[in-house]
Amino acid sequence: MAHEFRLPDIGEGLTDAEIVAWHVGVGDDIAAEQLLVDVETAKAVVGITSPYAGTVLHLGGDAGDSVDVGSILVVIGEAGEDWQPEAKGAASPRDSEQPAPPETTSGAASSPPQQVKAVPVVRKLARDLGVDLAALTGSGPDGAITRGDVEAATAGSKGSADERVAMSRLRRTIAENMTRSWREIPHVTVQAEVDATRLLEARRDLVEGHGAPVPLEAVVARAVLPLLAEFPEFNATIDGEDLILRSSHDLGFAVDTEDGLLVVVVRGAADLDAAGLGDRIVDLATRAKKRTATTQELTGQTFTISNIGALGGGHGTPIIPLGTTAILSCGRATEQAVVRDGEIVAAPVMPIDLSYDHRVIDGGLGQRFLAALVTNLENPPPVLA
Repeated sequence: MAHEFRLPDIGEGLTDAEIVAWHVGVGDDIAAEQLLVDVETAKAVVGITSPYAGTVLHLGGDAGDSVDVGSILVVIGEAGEDWQPEAKGAASPRDSEQPAPPETTSGAASSPPQQVKAVPVVRKLARDLGVDLAALTGSGPDGAITRGDVEAATAGSKGSADERVAMSRLRRTIAENMTRSWREIPHVTVQAEVDATRLLEARRDLVEGHGAPVPLEAVVARAVLPLLAEFPEFNATIDGEDLILRSSHDLGFAVDTEDGLLVVVVRGAADLDAAGLGDRIVDLATRAKKRTATTQELTGQTFTISNIGALGGGHGTPIIPLGTTAILSCGRATEQAVVRDGEIVAAPVMPIDLSYDHRVIDGGLGQRFLAALVTNLENPPPVLA
C-alpha cells in the first residue's frame, strides 16, 4: 500500500518550505527514519526523515521547488506498485521521465547520486550564470559551495549587463521582518561609550579559567541580565493593548552568516554562568552558520544583543526584532584617551547603542537603563571573574 507523506508543519506557523536537496530517488528502497530530504524554511535548513519503510514511488518536487505544508512530499510503497495521484494533486513531470530503477545486487538498495552542498540562493545564482556546481570545489563549511565560489568561476566572463538574482527565502524573510519592525515600532536609539578595561579583563580571566573561547557577548549578557529584572519593560512584548512582562530571560544573539542575519536564542540565560552562556552561544552560532539550528533555536528571544564590533563596527542604529521592545548593539573597542582620577590615560573604549520601543519605554526610562548598563559594563560583577 502506498503511503503519501505530506510536508508537516516543522516550525511555528510554517506555510511552505523550499527543497534544498534530496537524499533519495524514485525507485530507491529506504528504511523508516532514513533521511529523505533537506528543506529550507524561513529560518533554517531542516532534514526530514521517512516515517515509513519501502520503495520511493514519487517525489513531490525538485531542488529549488517550493512545497506547501500539507502537500505531498514523497510517496512510499512497495516495489513495482502502481501509484496514481488524485486529480487534485497531479504528479510532477519527473515521474513519467524517471528511468527504471537500476538493478541491485545482494538485495542492497541503490545509493542516490552524491549531492552538491550549496544553499538554494547559491544554486539559483549558479543556474543564472550557467555554472556547473558539480565542477566546483566548495570553500564553505564542510565543503559547501559559496556565492564567492560561483562568482569566482565566472570572473572575467561576464559583460557589463546588470544581473538579476532572486533573493533567498531567508533574505526575503529578513526583508519582511525588518520592514514590519521599522513600520510598526517607533524606534529610539541612545548611545554611550564604555571604558571596557575591566570588561575585557574579565573576559580574558574567564577564557583562561574556562580553557575555551568565550565570546564577548556572553560577558555583556551577564551585565545586561540583572537590568532586565530591574527594568522589565525591556524584556517585554506588546499584545494588543496589553504589555506582557516576560518572566523568562531568553536572550537572542545576532549571528552573521553567509546567507544573512540570524538570531540564535539562549533560553533561560539567567540560569547560566558566563562560561556556560558562552558555550551555548558558540554552539548555536556554529550550527546557525551551517543552517542546522532548529526553528525553536532561532525564534522567541525576549531581548537581543548584537556584537557588530566583531566585524569592526562602531556605533549603529539597530532595528528592534518583532515581538520585543529593545536591542543592544556593541561596537569594537578602540584605544582612546580617557580621564581617570584627573589624569588622561589610554583605555579601550567600546561604543554601545540601545534601541527601544517608544510606545513602551519613555526617554527617561531608556536613559536610566543605559546609564545602569554602562556602570555594569565598566564594573563587571564578580560572577564574571
